[in-house]
Amino acid sequence: TILWDTLGKQFVEYEQVAPFLIPEEQQRRLLEFLPLFLKAWEQSAGVIVFPNIQLLASEVSKLLTKEIKRNLNGKPAEEARLALEQLLKQKEEAGDGHLLLKSVYLLSQTDLSTLWNIIGSGLPAALMQCLYLFFTVPLKKTSDDRETSEDDAQTQEMLVKIMLNMYKEEQGIEELLAADKLQSLIIATSSLWDQCSHSWKVPTGCVLRTISKAQTKNSIVYLQAVDCIKIAVQNLFTLADTLPACDVCEAASIVLCFVKDSYPVSSALLTEFESNDGYQLLLKILLRCEDLQQNEGDPYLDEILATLTCLTTCGKTELKVSGNIVHPQLPHFDFERTQSSGMTVKNLQPFQVLQSIFQRSNNQRLCGRILAAIGTIWAWDRVNFFLLEWTLQPINQFTDIIHFKPPPVQVQFFRLVESIVLSLSYVPHEILKKVQYLIKENIVPFCTLTALQCLLSMTQKDLLFSDIFRDSGLLGLLLALLRKEAKILRKSAGTPLPNPKEGTEKELSIVMLKMVAALTARSVRNTVVLKDYGMVPYIKIFLDDECYRSATLSILEQLSVINYEEYMSIIIGALCSSTQWELHLKLDLLKSLLRILESPKSHSAFRTCSGFNGLLSLLSDMEGALQDPPSGQWAAVGQNCILELVFHALQGITAALHLDPVNSTFFQRNGLFEKMAEDLASLGCFWTGGKKQIPVSLEKTRTFPEFLDAALCSSQPLPEWLKNCIWILNFLDHMVKGTLHQESYFKERKPGMGEEARDDQEAPQAQEEHPLPFKRPVNKLPASAYMLWGNPEEKLEMRDCTIVQPGAVCVMVRLLPRLYKEGYAQLSQEIQCALVDHIQSLVKSEKSRQVMCECGLLSTVITSCQDAFCSDSHPLHLPLTRVFEKLASQAVEPHVLR
Repeated sequence: TILWDTLGKQFVEYEQVAPFLIPEEQQRRLLEFLPLFLKAWEQSAGVIVFPNIQLLASEVSKLLTKEIKRNLNGKPAEEARLALEQLLKQKEEAGDGHLLLKSVYLLSQTDLSTLWNIIGSGLPAALMQCLYLFFTVPLKKTSDDRETSEDDAQTQEMLVKIMLNMYKEEQGIEELLAADKLQSLIIATSSLWDQCSHSWKVPTGCVLRTISKAQTKNSIVYLQAVDCIKIAVQNLFTLADTLPACDVCEAASIVLCFVKDSYPVSSALLTEFESNDGYQLLLKILLRCEDLQQNEGDPYLDEILATLTCLTTCGKTELKVSGNIVHPQLPHFDFERTQSSGMTVKNLQPFQVLQSIFQRSNNQRLCGRILAAIGTIWAWDRVNFFLLEWTLQPINQFTDIIHFKPPPVQVQFFRLVESIVLSLSYVPHEILKKVQYLIKENIVPFCTLTALQCLLSMTQKDLLFSDIFRDSGLLGLLLALLRKEAKILRKSAGTPLPNPKEGTEKELSIVMLKMVAALTARSVRNTVVLKDYGMVPYIKIFLDDECYRSATLSILEQLSVINYEEYMSIIIGALCSSTQWELHLKLDLLKSLLRILESPKSHSAFRTCSGFNGLLSLLSDMEGALQDPPSGQWAAVGQNCILELVFHALQGITAALHLDPVNSTFFQRNGLFEKMAEDLASLGCFWTGGKKQIPVSLEKTRTFPEFLDAALCSSQPLPEWLKNCIWILNFLDHMVKGTLHQESYFKERKPGMGEEARDDQEAPQAQEEHPLPFKRPVNKLPASAYMLWGNPEEKLEMRDCTIVQPGAVCVMVRLLPRLYKEGYAQLSQEIQCALVDHIQSLVKSEKSRQVMCECGLLSTVITSCQDAFCSDSHPLHLPLTRVFEKLASQAVEPHVLR
């Protein structure tokens, strides 16, 4: 603060004596003052505290202007250029010119009033003369260039920053016009780009762009009066034949800035540009960009394309078009009510350049940027799509040639087509016809694939497209192609083809199936078309390949709407004919079956198509699969997958029995509960015979909730065989309540090739050696398990579970004596006691006991647990006797008791 006060007093003294001093003395005193000023600025971290700062700025700027003019006066261009460099560059002892430049540089960044004083000094015109010389007159390199390059860069930075600060103000532009150098510099960029100083190209472009953004009416009149744009366009035509494309783009982008930025003030420069074949120039330049390397000239190419995009809205009158809306259209589409935002297309000429470039270029970057520009124009105003498509028909025409473009451009194009429906809610029938023709011809498989994915997205948006694509013949075309593919698959079954379909061709088959699935979804009419085409035998061929399976099952599930028996016959048949190790196929079939069994109307078809026997045969095929340790090929499968298969098989049975008296009676009278118990017992985790169980004394027993908790997260884990037993009992208990088909314990498998490539996929879960068969965290018991077993703190005596499937209780009783493994006598007996207690809680109510007697639980208890009844010392004797007594009290027929 003291230093600034001292400087303030010194400058006041200078003000007082200046009028009486000769100019040389004034200049000397001011130059002596400036080093102190700069020192104070450096010591105060760039904060200027100076009361007379505006006067100081004016004096310093005038002196700098005077020095520049003195060095330029009467000298040839090269000599003047060298003199300027010597004046402004930094030396060992700071020269007067550099001192003045640095001072003005600092003062120009303070406040607007100070900047206006600098502008009023005549400096804008003087610096424009400097910039013109620096740009147009390159100096020859010397041996000292490397040492001075850093200092030159600092000088250049200060000079350019001062110009940017001045030229962004309208007052600065008005002062600039006095020098008559602005049009000279613009024309120089369009004619001398290959001869100018390389180090001044970017700074010159930066300064001219700043001037362009601050154009005034006077500056536009000035440029128009000297035919600046006309001459620049003519010069660029010449450069376009000789210079590299990236250089021409850089030079042209500067001229284009003045055309675009002047339009809000006056249309004069745009008119001059258009009347001198400006658009033909841009077409010529952009076509030269066909061979540009990756990222070469990117910012300037982007700038030209952005300018062309912007110029489409530069017009005096609104375009009036009346298109013919082809029906049907989406319900919420109404063109008459489409509101305009004001950013509508009024000038078709610049868009015609973009359209022509896309049609004539195969450059990925160029075509991609043009498609992005079209998307931008549509986003400005929904009306723009219709204005362009009903006049120039760009998308319609692009569809004819899109297969010639690089794959990324094809993807981008069809996303743009897709957005017409998804964003504009408009059905472009003519465009869709051409897309379908493209699919039919299949000239480039990847293009066909991308086109079909586009139509698939539309179909999934609204049911209307199911009718459109059926009536247009697309459904029939896809069915014919799939029939051909199915014949190839059937012929090659069991024998590997020399060139099996992979990559794009296989992906195309997958998407065709998905498209048929989407067209038949919720459309009975399309499903009937598929059946009438005789496609059902061919569609089911695709079940064997996991990539095709998801879409194939969707089609077959839709078929069930018109014929449950045919669906059940296919699915049950596929389950029974699948090999022992096709576990994923079985799982997918079971999940599909479960979805259909949600409809009660399907239950009868399930029974008549031997559905129950089919699911039970699935269990019997897994004999020994859950042995501990696993043996044979089952060791490679993983017990999680096996348990999941058991779970879904039991789910299917439960769903078919749910609220269906006919199926329940059929299942019980045919002894299928007994068959289920035998099949579950053969899985390998239950005891299959041998020595009789030796009773042991138990000091403490655990309840079922405690066993389930131990199976999930205990620090002392249970043996694997017992975990598997507990989970099967868990499934059975849900079956008892009739809720097993509503449960979902297992993680979904990673989707195959058939899933949408554009969907975000979760990272695959790493499988543990024996992963837990549910999705919930292992440190917390599943909520459904608590619902099943009850809260561990709740007393079992207070529970009264509703029994929906009493036969499942019989299965649990039949498995009771098989809850045993040699070497685990105490643990085996403990889990048996826990299960008996749980069964006792199930038959607590009179109604439950009556139901259980009717289904034969009394005889099941006696026959399945003979050892326990024959030995008073057996630990299960007393609890089983209690169960027997409760059931006996409900037995109304004497022969049952006998």
